[in-house]
Amino acid sequence: MPDSISKTVLPDGLQLAYRRWGTGQAAGQALLIHPLALDGSLWAPVAERLAEKGFDVVAPDCRGHGQSGKAPGPYSVQQFGSDMEALLDHLGWEDAIVAGCSMGGCVAQALALAAPRRLAGLVLVDTTAWYGPEAPRNWGERADKARTEGLAAMSGFQATRWFSDAWRAANPGIVANVTEIFVANDLACYAASCGMLGNADLREGLEHVTVPTNVIVGEEDYATPVSASEDLVRRIPGATLAVLPGARHLTLVECPDAVATALLDVASLVAPAPDRRRR
Repeated sequence: MPDSISKTVLPDGLQLAYRRWGTGQAAGQALLIHPLALDGSLWAPVAERLAEKGFDVVAPDCRGHGQSGKAPGPYSVQQFGSDMEALLDHLGWEDAIVAGCSMGGCVAQALALAAPRRLAGLVLVDTTAWYGPEAPRNWGERADKARTEGLAAMSGFQATRWFSDAWRAANPGIVANVTEIFVANDLACYAASCGMLGNADLREGLEHVTVPTNVIVGEEDYATPVSASEDLVRRIPGATLAVLPGARHLTLVECPDAVATALLDVASLVAPAPDRRRR
């Protein structure tokens, strides 16, 4: 369990909820950003591993998600990235290792492009810089399906994309918990978030990311396939790629040891704070 669940008020007045583990520990600071239609609690297995290593870890609920405010859209990944920067200000963190899964990876990239000095390292999990030319239509159809059929009707299909068949069979309680979070979403906020991802294109500028970067993807990730992660590695100088055998889209839940190791590996490459301030 996190050491605390708190809220802060963003510049536009929206409340942003976040969970925290290892408060005040000195080994490093990590900001963990969750996937679409889920919340920061999904990072718990990874956060607990980092806290055991002495890290101060925060996992927010993005706007429109979880316990955060449900402001209407439209949304943009740049707006979500600005929310993360405001959270860093609230925490008093000059910078952090930033990790994001799926939607959270898009938000992490937006933060890296807009405020590079706020990142000490970057970990991109099961994500992409761009969903392709058909993305606005595809994401629009997903939002329409949620409006007309409800999220509960989509949850079974989502579970097969989130987790491998064997892992789902072995962990029904966790699958049920993630499904419950998904189904509880505000439909308008879900639709706005779908629109955000359909319009997201973070490709330009990734060549200027200079912090240590690890990219992780499940071998069977159908939502953001291995090719999307390979593209990220081509674009970000010095980035490394780990493909997790047999895993699907939510490797932060299915493979927490591997994801935590990726963060710790990035942490081992982070320059001392005075050197980072000179970037």
